[in-house]
Amino acid sequence: MNELLYQISITLINGVGVVQAKQLIEHFGTAENIFKAKKKELSLIENIGEIRAKQIKDFNNFKEAEDEISFCEKHHIKPLFITDKNYPQRLLNCYDSPTLLYYRGNANLNNSKIISIIGTRNNTDYGRKITEQIVEELSSQDIVIVSGLAFGIDAIAHKKSVQLNIPTIGVLAHGLNSIYPSQHKNLATEMLLNGGLLTEFTQNVKADKHHFPRRNRIVAGIADATIVIETASKGGSMITAELAYNYNRDVFAVPGKITDAKSSGCLQLIEQNKAVIFTSAERFLFEMGWSELKKSLPKKQRELFIELNDDEKIITQLLEKKETVHIDELYLKSNLSSSSVAAAILNLELQNIITSLPGKMYSLA
Repeated sequence: MNELLYQISITLINGVGVVQAKQLIEHFGTAENIFKAKKKELSLIENIGEIRAKQIKDFNNFKEAEDEISFCEKHHIKPLFITDKNYPQRLLNCYDSPTLLYYRGNANLNNSKIISIIGTRNNTDYGRKITEQIVEELSSQDIVIVSGLAFGIDAIAHKKSVQLNIPTIGVLAHGLNSIYPSQHKNLATEMLLNGGLLTEFTQNVKADKHHFPRRNRIVAGIADATIVIETASKGGSMITAELAYNYNRDVFAVPGKITDAKSSGCLQLIEQNKAVIFTSAERFLFEMGWSELKKSLPKKQRELFIELNDDEKIITQLLEKKETVHIDELYLKSNLSSSSVAAAILNLELQNIITSLPGKMYSLA
């Protein structure tokens, strides 16, 4: 039996999740060595113990792994094990990175610039226009756009990417022998021409509500940054944004009306300093360090057109003293309440007077 057979088989063992599989690979080097190890040696590995060691030694469902290999060969699917050089390297920084991924496509999973665009399934016209605008403004960049092939913002981002010939990857919550939702079969086919489909699930696994959070962690972890277009305060997009934040990825959120439920999640992320406010693709590229920013209005010219309240003046004065200031320093030196600082920062960002940088740092625009 070849190594790929053992690699697939590792993912089929009940009780052995991605964290345990990673520990086993780190210890034994190859999947084959895991299966050939003695039960006693397996049981001594951290988080394995006797029960999981027995499950590994008792595993005999190699036929399913063989069928998966045949399916991959027939449909030109590339299995990418966690030790494969073509495995998405950004995911390796995530503690719960998938053990094995199945990839059909030609986009570079390790492109120098990868962003995830996510949002509600029930988008507004504003959400559609903003999504299309963002994708279009990024079309001149060597960027791969990732999303979840769901209804709403996901599909809009994929479709606009296809239209503009931007590589786009759909991360699925099921195996590659089907497309969910089925209405996106044609879109998925178009994406394969200059992009791809990615999943950690074997061919016969159907879409299930428990699979979507697993899908979301790949969307969050595979990218340098996640842009949230529209989302309520609860839902899959908020889960993905939270995952990206916890993976130390940059998160950006498009602001909307405070009365719009579909923007409440974005405003919540901004308010909690878990997301940088997204105002333009130009500013986004600058904050990611991917481009220079056109010179902004000089200080005196800004003052001519914008009236600041007392709290906003305090924040701008602090930012004038240093090139960048951490949020904690603004709280400390402003002597304002946390809510007053947050409100002042939000208003200043909306007026493009200050900009939020990764690491909860702020500077004058």
